[in-house]
Amino acid sequence: MLLETPSLLITDDDLAYRETLRVVFEPKGFHIILASDGEEALEIVHAQPVHLVLLDMHMPKLTGLETLRRLKEFRALLPCILLSAQLDDLIVEQARRAHAFSVMSKAMSVGQITTTVFHALQRTYAWHG
Repeated sequence: MLLETPSLLITDDDLAYRETLRVVFEPKGFHIILASDGEEALEIVHAQPVHLVLLDMHMPKLTGLETLRRLKEFRALLPCILLSAQLDDLIVEQARRAHAFSVMSKAMSVGQITTTVFHALQRTYAWHG
């Protein structure tokens, strides 16, 4: 699949964090879609093209991990990156079993998150942004 403008779904119940990630990725040529919880993310992925999902672990309604598992049921190859402010070995292991592309601490740098997103798109779609 050739990607000219990858769609990045940023899912986090913290509006300021969603907007921060938008400011990071929009200037890099991404089409940004925002969701405030896991249910909204699932609806979006069902309704429109999404090439990568960033998921906060701790959200109301569905956790990032629950959302990841449900996304993989109907979009098995969709790369998902789980983000958590309280990362521990159990979350990392559960995310690995759910086929997350990566698990990252929310304390990551802009360079770390952009490198991980670019790597996921390159590996999944042979994209060379």
